[in-house]
Amino acid sequence: MVDHSMQSSVSRNSRRWLFGLFVVLVVALLVWKFWPAGTAPKTAAEQKAAAGHMGRSGGMRPGFGGATGPIPVRVAPAVTGDFPLYYKALGTVTALNTINVRSRVGGELVKIAFEEGQMVKAGDLLVEIDPRPYQNALLQAEGTLLQNQAQLKNAQVDLERYRGLYAEDSIAKQTLDTAAALVGQYQGTVKTNQAAVNDAKLNLEFTKIRAPISGRVGLRQLDVGNLVAANDTTALAVITQTQPISVVFTLPENNLDTVLARYRSGAKLPVDAWDRGDVKLQASGVLQSLDNQIDITTGTLKFKARYDNRDQSLFPNQFVNVHLLADTLKGVVLAPTAAIQFGTNGTFVYALDGDKKVTIKKLKIGASDGENTVVTEGLAAGDRVVLEGTDRLKEGSEVEVVNDSQDVPTTPTEHLQGKTAATPTESAVADKAKKGGA
Repeated sequence: MVDHSMQSSVSRNSRRWLFGLFVVLVVALLVWKFWPAGTAPKTAAEQKAAAGHMGRSGGMRPGFGGATGPIPVRVAPAVTGDFPLYYKALGTVTALNTINVRSRVGGELVKIAFEEGQMVKAGDLLVEIDPRPYQNALLQAEGTLLQNQAQLKNAQVDLERYRGLYAEDSIAKQTLDTAAALVGQYQGTVKTNQAAVNDAKLNLEFTKIRAPISGRVGLRQLDVGNLVAANDTTALAVITQTQPISVVFTLPENNLDTVLARYRSGAKLPVDAWDRGDVKLQASGVLQSLDNQIDITTGTLKFKARYDNRDQSLFPNQFVNVHLLADTLKGVVLAPTAAIQFGTNGTFVYALDGDKKVTIKKLKIGASDGENTVVTEGLAAGDRVVLEGTDRLKEGSEVEVVNDSQDVPTTPTEHLQGKTAATPTESAVADKAKKGGA
């Protein structure tokens, strides 16, 4: 029994070994059959086709099919011109005056003389409160006044009579003094009655509530028939003065030098108000005033601009984009913003060196309006800079200029006549820094 078990075990081990050897041979055969001939010598045509997709360093080249010839580019010249320096900010339209119209007397509301949203002038009738109680109060005050005036007149007649009798030594001095004191008493009473009459007249006048300022009336809060209390918390109407109107905005403290210098010199700085999308010009005004301290939490100073608002395009509490013309830079070098590049070594452009090659020029830049950028150093008027195709360029690269005369950008004057928004620093083109540079 033992011998048969040992022989059966040996037989099974032999079959497993033979099966494993067979699998290894099959795998080796498949690998040999499908192994790519990558190490085989290539024909001349194959080598040329492969070289067309490889750069000088042996890696694939980006761009138009990996061509090794001159790189097609579009160029534009740097020019000299005047550059309006605009500062942009978010502003809030603020009414010069906002009045909550309330009643100074109580009673029933009997008349509403305005339409919601109507433009009113100062002194126009807005609402009327039932005047009858106040008319009766006036009549009562006037009656009391007349009664006391009659008593005063009688006391004055007695005083004159007592003076004559005293002169004839017919009455005692005390009788004369008592008559004089009675006249003074009635005179005081008459003045009190006159004040009551005036107060009644004033209350009667307050039953007709008039507009204290010119402006636009908002939605009414009460209807005819409501009882109104004196100095009630609910306003009868709200009037906002919209002509003229102002816009409040802030500027960072590092942009204040130019603005404050022009403002203190007496210059009228134009301030344009654009809609929330910064697409449509809403109104044009001038800088009117500024705050007396910088907000330490934001590092900004608050300004206020004034607008005539004749067309009622600005509404109180409306958000607008403010474009403040701080200054106009005269005779500066302007380069297309699309040509400005950012790299580890700073700001630069690819400029044409002759007609076939480019060279890198490092720049110092100033304000930008999104299309043109002020170049303070590194570029001269007339230098041609590359607009498109910069991703494949390096120092000394051969290029082929493909743009024609109609691709050349407009002159600064033509461009700036239709453009009013410029940023004061390099931030307008800073988003291009993410693409890398040299």
